[in-house]
Amino acid sequence: MIRSLYDRTIALAHHPKALWALALVSFLESSVFPIPPDLLMIPMILAARDRAFVIAAVALVSSVLGGLLGYAIGAFAFDTIGQPILASLGKADAMDAFNQKFNDLGFWAVLTAGLTPFPYKVITIMSGWTGMPLGTFIATSILARAGRFFIVAWLLWAFGPPIRDFIEKRLGLVLTAFVLVLIGGFLLVKAI
Repeated sequence: MIRSLYDRTIALAHHPKALWALALVSFLESSVFPIPPDLLMIPMILAARDRAFVIAAVALVSSVLGGLLGYAIGAFAFDTIGQPILASLGKADAMDAFNQKFNDLGFWAVLTAGLTPFPYKVITIMSGWTGMPLGTFIATSILARAGRFFIVAWLLWAFGPPIRDFIEKRLGLVLTAFVLVLIGGFLLVKAI
């Protein structure tokens, strides 16, 4: 089953609308969708290494735009729903302290979430919720997501055939490692 899904994803990477699918996944992953764009981006680059940096650019732009949606969700949902609930529970002061602490470390939080498998959508929503300066959020998102997507693109572009052979020979192991990293990111979110 895993092999057929992998083969199908590689085949879809040549489809004329593959970049649009990547753009949609990257956009949604930054605000609401639980699946990282890497699952589509990596096979696309392996199938068309000459387009590695175009693929990374599409993932970058859509991810940052999706991050802005996540920021808006945090900003507007907190003002209309979260704050009144917290005020009614007498927790408004505690949230002000949390907001300040998050914003003091916000650059590093966005950078870390953007570069790692940590769910980026959590940070985009929290950034809007805590009122992180929008300019800081955008600049850090661009830096982090460019680092993540372009490093992956460069590695796959530079070492494509050996990496593709490794992935294809050890597909189960690679998938298991990826899922463990993804679960680790979610557990980290719960711990925070």
